[in-house]
Amino acid sequence: MYFIYIIYSKKLNRYYIGTTDDIEKRLNEHNAGFYRDSFTVNGIPWELCLDYGCESSEKAYSLEKFIKRMKSRKFLEKVISNPDVLRDIQNKL
Repeated sequence: MYFIYIIYSKKLNRYYIGTTDDIEKRLNEHNAGFYRDSFTVNGIPWELCLDYGCESSEKAYSLEKFIKRMKSRKFLEKVISNPDVLRDIQNKL
């Protein structure tokens, strides 16, 4: 199973959206600065706000792409407070 995840950095006051097949490992990588040239290295520590399971990597990537295209903090916060929104979006993709 693949997951969409949303993490938040208090330091940057920003959210980050990604996909993975292992939430715990990926969050640890973000917080350890594993990818030194990535945006997330500047926001350590990151906290997990949401993880949402998808049936396949293709569905997870499509959903991630849709969320990123929204470019809206309000939308992200709506998704975090009501993850069922993602199911409706996923059914339309």
